[in-house]
Amino acid sequence: MVSSFFNAELYQIVWTSVTIAFYSVIVSGIFGILIAFIIDNTHGIVNKTGRAILNSLMAIPTVVIGLLVYSAISRSGIFGGFSLLYSPLAIIIGQTVLVIPVISSVLLSGFSGVDIRLSETLKTLGANGFTYIVAYLYETKIIIATALLTGFARVVGEVGISMMLGGNIRYYTRTMTTSIALETNKGDFKTSLSLALILICIALTINFLVHFLIHDKKEIGTL
Repeated sequence: MVSSFFNAELYQIVWTSVTIAFYSVIVSGIFGILIAFIIDNTHGIVNKTGRAILNSLMAIPTVVIGLLVYSAISRSGIFGGFSLLYSPLAIIIGQTVLVIPVISSVLLSGFSGVDIRLSETLKTLGANGFTYIVAYLYETKIIIATALLTGFARVVGEVGISMMLGGNIRYYTRTMTTSIALETNKGDFKTSLSLALILICIALTINFLVHFLIHDKKEIGTL
């Protein structure tokens, strides 16, 4: 067991998983913040429809998302000429599509609890257009951080998309989840357990941070 923890290949797998998850969350976070901000600032049927669409997208199985992205980036797909399949970028694309609804939904739930006086105060201070957006996002940074951490926890433990789009290539696209599945099938339970423990530690750390941020969310909306 100890030797498994000091294995260079294991560290490579962990680094690949964390790096891919990080970039996936950054890209999906940009789109998620934009979508959530737009929906939150609409009213009536547009707002309700936007929320309903996001909730519906969250229910789509990961293998379906993997299949759709696979169809688009395979050689016969519309983006087949870019040779994206079985690369870290392919996994990032798939995980980004997967987690955008998650981040957007968490943000919308958080924005709904923001004191309405925040918007009024920002407008009173002269914030408008781009400056208003920047100021609003800064004041809701705890909500945004919570959403991004939630998204990271979602993608770092994802296996279907990583396997379909990355191909589980050694030293290239092999992640913790795909490696756990592979090593378990091979009967190498030491490596599987080592990776599982690392994954659990990451998940618990993220859950602790989310809980800590949610606990302090009462501060949001004050200037």
